Amino acid sequence: MATVNVNRSVTDIFYRYKMPRLQAKVEGKGNGIKTVLVNMADVARAIGRPATYPTKYFGCELGAQTLFDHKNERFIVNGSHDVNKLQDLLDGFIRKFVLCPECDNPETNLTVSAKNQTISQSCKACGFHGLLKVNHKVNTFIVKNPPSQNPAVQGSSLTEGKRSKKQKKQNENSDGSISNNSMANNSGGESDGGNGTNQASQTEAEISAAIPEKSNTEDDDDGGWSVDVSKEAIRARLQDLTDGAKGMTISDDYDKTEKERIDIFYELVKNKRDKKQLDDVPTHKELLIEAERLDIVNKAPLVLAELLFTENIINDVRKNRILLLRFTHNNPKAQRYLIGGIEQTVELHTNNLMSKVAGIFKIFYDLDILDEKVILDWAQKVSKRHVSKKIATEIHEKVEPFVQWLKDAEEEDSSSEDEDGAGGDSDVEIEYNDRARVEPLKVAAVAVGAPVNRKNAQDEEDGDEIDIDEI
Repeated sequence: MATVNVNRSVTDIFYRYKMPRLQAKVEGKGNGIKTVLVNMADVARAIGRPATYPTKYFGCELGAQTLFDHKNERFIVNGSHDVNKLQDLLDGFIRKFVLCPECDNPETNLTVSAKNQTISQSCKACGFHGLLKVNHKVNTFIVKNPPSQNPAVQGSSLTEGKRSKKQKKQNENSDGSISNNSMANNSGGESDGGNGTNQASQTEAEISAAIPEKSNTEDDDDGGWSVDVSKEAIRARLQDLTDGAKGMTISDDYDKTEKERIDIFYELVKNKRDKKQLDDVPTHKELLIEAERLDIVNKAPLVLAELLFTENIINDVRKNRILLLRFTHNNPKAQRYLIGGIEQTVELHTNNLMSKVAGIFKIFYDLDILDEKVILDWAQKVSKRHVSKKIATEIHEKVEPFVQWLKDAEEEDSSSEDEDGAGGDSDVEIEYNDRARVEPLKVAAVAVGAPVNRKNAQDEEDGDEIDIDEI
């Protein structure tokens, strides 16, 4: 069976973490057509997650219903779907729910707190432990079906309705004692899915029933524990959560439309701006975390441009450079949306800014907020996505001298590299005799080295590269 790297962004053929390549088969016709994930159980074991999680993730991303048949290891997504697209979606699931956010290692575990509705992630490789930063529709499914739960009772399987009724009847007939069926399961090493910490775990109801001397007046069997689990103590501990941790708890925000999520981010940025807190690095990090939680990181620069840029945009961008870099560094999509925000600002202050457009783009380029490639790609086509066609055309015309300067500099760099590589030796003439002629060689060396020195000088003018991770 063909295998691929669990983290497919790693191209090392000796990468130790492998998984089977996903296999899918389309069955049925018409309205009954479905895609069967043939080896989902094997893939799930390789990435250390229940097979229901990636299957449910596919359903959320594709807007399709999913079916689970654990007995026959059949995991189904309704509709006809290409296996390559499903493999790409699997990469997204692994990036969000498997890889460690600190070391990108897949040796991670998920822990669910049903009471607090949170998902924690821990890494065996680097020791990282913290709340899961991803907010996805599948998070609700994970909370309801924790990893420790018996896979046979996870999610909406083909026989879930019958199974849940049988389970209720068994609980009613137990009469406060451990049923023979549950004892058989525990002796076989399977987990009932309570807390999931032991391989032969028992449910809380069974444990409490197995202690006859415990008084009925005591609450939740917490008399012998060192941690206070009363409602007042839990409420006090929740109050100690940081704002960042509260933001990472599961909420209904992800179920809202993109416009509603952008509006939430807009109000947060506006509030921070009015309180003059946008110069603080902790605020920058908080805004980035919130944008990631709302899944609008790429479009966040549009909001920042609307709230931060005025007709004095050159001073505005210098003042908010670090904040903008948080969102645009190594993110071409975010940079394209930032250009859209620049266009909207120019349209709003046409009389003052239209004549300065070329200089404005050069400032963004010099401050490393916009990459050369992004600007050149944007300049190839006039788009009316953010502003009217007339304004967009005029902006492109005004920026054309700067774009041409970028193209000329790129061609000049490539030609100098060719000369230094292939034709560099042809410009130097060396004469062999019995006397050392130092002076002509010095002159030749200076002549040959001139383009290199000019290039170095250009590099010095461009400034040092910014490492956003060090900010």
